[in-house]
Amino acid sequence: MAMNKPYHAKQHSKTSYSFSIYLILIITCPILFVLFQIKFLQTPPSSSPLPPWAFFNQRQKVIINTTFNNLTKELMVTKKLLRESVIFLPLKDLRYSSTAQQGHTWFMSSMYDTHEEGEVQYQRFPSNASKGKVLCLKGNNTHDGAWNSYALAWPEYLPYNYTLKKGLTFVSYNHYNYENIWHGLSSMVPFVAWRIKNNQCSRTPTRWILYHWGEVRIKMGPWLKSLMEATFGEPLHIENLSNNNATCFEDSVVMRHNEGGMSRQNRIQVYDLLRCKARIYCNVSKREMPAIGMTMFMRVNNGPRSFKNESAVIGIFDKECKKMEGCHFILAYSNNLTFCEQVRVMSLTDILISPHGAQLTNMFLMDKNSSVLEFFPKGWLKIAGVGQYVYHWIASWSGMKHQGAWRDPDGDSCPYSDDDKRCMSIYKNGKIGYNKTYFSDWARRVLNEVRIRKKEELGSKKSSHVTSTTCYCS
Repeated sequence: MAMNKPYHAKQHSKTSYSFSIYLILIITCPILFVLFQIKFLQTPPSSSPLPPWAFFNQRQKVIINTTFNNLTKELMVTKKLLRESVIFLPLKDLRYSSTAQQGHTWFMSSMYDTHEEGEVQYQRFPSNASKGKVLCLKGNNTHDGAWNSYALAWPEYLPYNYTLKKGLTFVSYNHYNYENIWHGLSSMVPFVAWRIKNNQCSRTPTRWILYHWGEVRIKMGPWLKSLMEATFGEPLHIENLSNNNATCFEDSVVMRHNEGGMSRQNRIQVYDLLRCKARIYCNVSKREMPAIGMTMFMRVNNGPRSFKNESAVIGIFDKECKKMEGCHFILAYSNNLTFCEQVRVMSLTDILISPHGAQLTNMFLMDKNSSVLEFFPKGWLKIAGVGQYVYHWIASWSGMKHQGAWRDPDGDSCPYSDDDKRCMSIYKNGKIGYNKTYFSDWARRVLNEVRIRKKEELGSKKSSHVTSTTCYCS
């Protein structure tokens, strides 16, 4: 009986697998051939047949160029949007008109200052604080600061129709004015302090931009201008801006708080530098130490806040000076002197006698530890406010000794109560009387103090007189 061969399942599976592969190849090859032909027909004809790798490189370049062109278009659109997104805000923010000198002030109110304890408050553009943005200004209105404006922009994406100014720019905000030497100096001191603090002694500003309540100013008083030229070592360039187009600055420093926040030590350092620079600028030479200089430094002759009997007051102090060996009396009127003449007079002065007024600002040009005697008309104490003490402050800040103030108890009467602020219009420019006994005793006491001080300085060879041909931060 014949036997059937056993059934081998594995052999059958192997045969089926081989057949499947064969079938796939039969189907796939024609498809690949057709696809290749289609791709070939879509490719632009070449003058010579390209090998496979050259064809691949050519296709890769096409893709890269297309991608690059698309990215370039996107970047151009982005740059256009960034330039158009630069927003100009009013320099004078009327929302803060009631607190114009406080906080951020109404000048550039959206900006925050950089301020370390005891140091000057300032803004720097570009900086980390500005995220690398530069300052742009627009407008030159001299009557309403709300019509002038500012903005920040990245250097690569400045606004349209802009002008970029190279070099260092100082932008000053002054709540008062640049003609009065006290108010003007107060707005300049922080720039000198910033220069010292940031080791920028070798850099001088290419230009100055001046604002008062956001309004453009294109000049400052001659005394202040000369002092700044002496301090920075070159002529002062005050720039006027375009009315319509934006002006942007490569590097700028903005001050809007005057000397606010500075420590006494830092202020003294600034005034030391100002004194030294002014004396070198004016070629002021050293004087003999034992001599005592007493100067009556007057405002305009017979003008506001002058003495009712000027010759009598002059006689009192001149007489006391003559009693002191080595004392020299000087009578000078600030309005008749140039800047350098005032520097020279102050360099000879150890005791400054003057009515309250801007001319007293010159006190920092005296030797340190010199003395100041100040005089007021009737009525100032009650209603003049803190402003009547500014020369106490500058005496402290510049290393001088304010020896007190004499306040005339007599003068024009006011129809209102003594503490009514309307009386200030009557008292502000009143004339000043005198008290012979008080003035004589006052002069003798101060003269004696100065005599002792100068004798001690001479003995210890520690004169405070600045006569070096070089100054700190030169």
